[in-house]
Amino acid sequence: MDKRPIGIFDSGVGGLTVVKEVIRELPFEETVYFGDTARVPYGSKSKETVTKFSSQIIRFLKSKNVKAVIIACNTVSSNSFEELREEFPNLPIIEVVGPGAESCIKATKNNIVGVIGTEATIKSGAYEKRIKALDPKIKVYSKACPLFVPLAEEGWTNNEVAKQTANIYLKELIETGMDCILLGCTHYPLLKACIGETVGKEVKIIDPAAATAKKIKDFLDKNNMLNKGNTEKHTFYVSDNNKKFADICSVTLKHSYNAEKVNIENC
Repeated sequence: MDKRPIGIFDSGVGGLTVVKEVIRELPFEETVYFGDTARVPYGSKSKETVTKFSSQIIRFLKSKNVKAVIIACNTVSSNSFEELREEFPNLPIIEVVGPGAESCIKATKNNIVGVIGTEATIKSGAYEKRIKALDPKIKVYSKACPLFVPLAEEGWTNNEVAKQTANIYLKELIETGMDCILLGCTHYPLLKACIGETVGKEVKIIDPAAATAKKIKDFLDKNNMLNKGNTEKHTFYVSDNNKKFADICSVTLKHSYNAEKVNIENC
């Protein structure tokens, strides 16, 4: 048994959707979450900058004695995962792209898949490469939806602005005949109702968060690192504390948590 916490990080509030699934899948595990709310969004930043920011965050999480880290950010997962594994070779790091791709393979019936994400994630082609590697027959259509992140951070997840934005972004994907759409950004599940209304009930929405939580559970179980004692505790840190984080945290996790502000650039 390993009672150390699981570290989880994202560019902002989106990773809370992964925290939610980890808590559901691993109710006895402690978590330490860091949201880089001062520097969000990551999707329009260079690979070098994203890697630098992520390295700072992982060093901070290591200072909290985490036993593993989940990169709850598709931009980081698709652009910086290999570099981070090389920098922290003795720390288990789980990313979200692989579990998301595997979920798509299981979900599609007509082999036509839509992927939406930040500009950096879509430009990397990470999801298309993973999906094609698993099943070359599948057609993947990708679309960058950069405004979804600030909408989620603002809490505008299902108002008229969000709906109009979704209609504009998703129109061409709907026309492909896709039968499932992958939310390639952990912020996007916060807009799930809006996205679902836009694409229609016949299109299945794939959220990698649940598959990622199952992956970390399997890893910990295989390596005898599960916390089997009832010592659940969840701690939150941000680079810029604001009421919006607390509000979205409360809505997503159905519980109020206070987040401590950290000067991450000193890490």
